Amino acid sequence: MKIFKKKLCLKFITVFNMAKDKIIGAIVMILGILIAIIYTMGSIVDLWFNTIGGNPNWDLAFNLFGIDWLDYRLFTVLPLWIMVLLIAIIAIWIGYSMLTTPAPVPLEELEQELAAEEESGE
Repeated sequence: MKIFKKKLCLKFITVFNMAKDKIIGAIVMILGILIAIIYTMGSIVDLWFNTIGGNPNWDLAFNLFGIDWLDYRLFTVLPLWIMVLLIAIIAIWIGYSMLTTPAPVPLEELEQELAAEEESGE
């Protein structure tokens, strides 16, 4: 009976982990769809209304605190700024790692240490 309970418990944990992964997958998918819709509204649609469409005030409902949150310039500059910032953070991390990592021991010293250990061991 204990073995059956243990197997049942393991199956439940596996199913729960699978369900948790599916929930996370659904959340990631929904966030991706929302980001795609908002980015399209803020970049392509806003650019069209400001130029060809001739109605630059189409997004007054999205003005909050006097800022046009769907301005195409914001949607052009912000992702570029984020990419540059991420590249800079990666460069800082690589530089810090290189700065704080001790230098490797030269091969000649390792060979001498191994030879000395072999001589003392035999």
